[in-house]
Amino acid sequence: MKLSPREVEKLVLHNAGYLAQKRLARGLRLNYTEAVALIATQIMEFARDGEESVASLMCIGQQLLGRRQVLPKVPHLLNAVQVEATFPDGTKLVIVHGPIACENGDLEKALCGSFLPVPSLDKFAEIKEDNRVPGEILCRDGYLALNLGRKAVNLKVVNKGDRTIQVGSHYHFIEVNPYMTFDRRKSYGMRLNIAAGNSVRFEVQFYVVWESKVVKLVSIGGNKVIRGGNGIADGPVSETNLKEAMEAVCKRGFGHKDEEDASEGITEVDSNSPFTTFISREEYANKYGPTTGDKIRLGDTNLLAEIEKDFARYGDECIFGGGKVIRDGMGQSCGHPPAISLDTVIANVVIIDYSGIIKADIGIKDGLIVSIGKAGNPDIMDDVYLNMIIGANTEVIAGEWLIVTAGAIDCHVHYICPQLVYEAISSGITTLVGGGTGPTAGSRATTCTPAPSLMKLMLQSTDDLPLNFGFTGKGSSKPDELHEIIKAGAMGLKLHEDWGCTPAAIDNCLTIAEQYDIQAQLSLLQFYFCFINIHTDTLNEAGFVEHSIAAFKGRTIHTYHRDILEDLAFACSRIREKTIAAEDILHDIGAISIISSDSQAMGRVGEVISRTWQTANKMKIQQRGPLQPDESDNDNFRIKRYIAKYTINPAIANGFSQHVGPVEVNV
Repeated sequence: MKLSPREVEKLVLHNAGYLAQKRLARGLRLNYTEAVALIATQIMEFARDGEESVASLMCIGQQLLGRRQVLPKVPHLLNAVQVEATFPDGTKLVIVHGPIACENGDLEKALCGSFLPVPSLDKFAEIKEDNRVPGEILCRDGYLALNLGRKAVNLKVVNKGDRTIQVGSHYHFIEVNPYMTFDRRKSYGMRLNIAAGNSVRFEVQFYVVWESKVVKLVSIGGNKVIRGGNGIADGPVSETNLKEAMEAVCKRGFGHKDEEDASEGITEVDSNSPFTTFISREEYANKYGPTTGDKIRLGDTNLLAEIEKDFARYGDECIFGGGKVIRDGMGQSCGHPPAISLDTVIANVVIIDYSGIIKADIGIKDGLIVSIGKAGNPDIMDDVYLNMIIGANTEVIAGEWLIVTAGAIDCHVHYICPQLVYEAISSGITTLVGGGTGPTAGSRATTCTPAPSLMKLMLQSTDDLPLNFGFTGKGSSKPDELHEIIKAGAMGLKLHEDWGCTPAAIDNCLTIAEQYDIQAQLSLLQFYFCFINIHTDTLNEAGFVEHSIAAFKGRTIHTYHRDILEDLAFACSRIREKTIAAEDILHDIGAISIISSDSQAMGRVGEVISRTWQTANKMKIQQRGPLQPDESDNDNFRIKRYIAKYTINPAIANGFSQHVGPVEVNV
């Protein structure tokens, strides 16, 4: 058929759209993915008919589905649908803004071409009011003062050019367009006192008498060094450099007019101050994300995360884009080589970690986090961390309205097939720990990679997969073979009743683990570390649970939770109703510290994160209410407890928390 890659993807989109049509035809309210697929599919089909223009399809896209035809949260999530549709004269991009715009959609159009029956509107339930918006920011009341404690001046500015001029917040004002006329002497070392990333527009004037616009200027911070612009005042702010700058202004014909009576002062918290700029907390959150005291709803749950600390200096946030802050000589410094500037910065991002819930910039260099705090240009910004300089060699990731967490760790994985790797990473898992050699009987039942040769093959086979991998060998009641598998690359040993989990095997494996812990401390040239996982004896062959515990001898161990009649009874003995009922509560009180998947058995590798937060939400709403010491209006304590279950806790249990698990420096 000579299909291009995007045409193949359109076939997948069509299949998803047709599935959504079938669900709509039987009266189901569509979820986000289904709504996008249906609207995009119909846009492509109408374009192929050749009877509609791009403009008309943008309108039709808003008529296909109404609020009653989608799940309650979808209108909040679905802001636009974009699709490349093939018209008779070629491919064109169609963008449908606000596609869920009415109470009921035109179902005949939504199902046109599917040959499916058009359902009655009575099939769709009435909408129940729900004020919760997924991922919403709940702001405190009040205002924030920008650029506090700085020298300020209010100046009259006139645009005498024949085109509109727009000046960004952090542009050195003395360096602006030569057709702007104002007191450049008083603007030396100053910038606009407006929200970071905003700009002031100076319109073209066609009057005999020039009309001026009064602007608030505020002194630059940090080392007070001017770079970039038109090169008028390049260098540190000083009286000597001011004299040279004014000579350049006159020599190069830049507009200048002394303003002797310009009001000057200091920015302060007083709301009546003529020099201070204030911004509402809601507007601030819309621009830069939440700040200290604001709350975020986690997805569509009832869990509210409150920002405990914000490292931003109000008015000096690092925003990227046209006319924004991170530009040459402004938020991006000049003269800082790669050795002392960041490789990448994640700006204005919320960090949710076991250690706290904060908002900050994250500095990355050589693939590691070097600092968490305030990034920017120390020449014009206060409190920029010395190892968080944004320079010409720095890439920027805009973190506004995003959440950073540590990559999830799944420490109970049967390595049955490579497909589970892609399922894992697509859900947010970045580290897998377990064992296996493929779809063998032993690997399907237990997480063991038993032979040194098999360990070598598994290590090689995962080299090109974009995750971290750890492999466990098989436990035994004698030490010789355990030494060999550890030297071959096993990071731990697995005791499983399917292979035999007797007190003798438990004691031997823990003894081996202790030996390698000691060796890890004494030898830097040959590093071995070993931990023990256990799946205990439910047959009670060698004893009861108290006998297994006695074999631990106070040592640390990591526990895990066909079809003849005996096998069925055996499987049922592992699934005790009262134990499972208690499991969620034990998680909530912290008695169980890790959540993992078991790959494709008791759980699913792609559901570790979603199941964790479903459990946390259920515990709050249905069973136990807010956790102390949580305040009544946030869930920070519970959130930190639950995120630790798939980040720092399994990292500590498996011995690699210095590499992955927390959002910390050098990780």
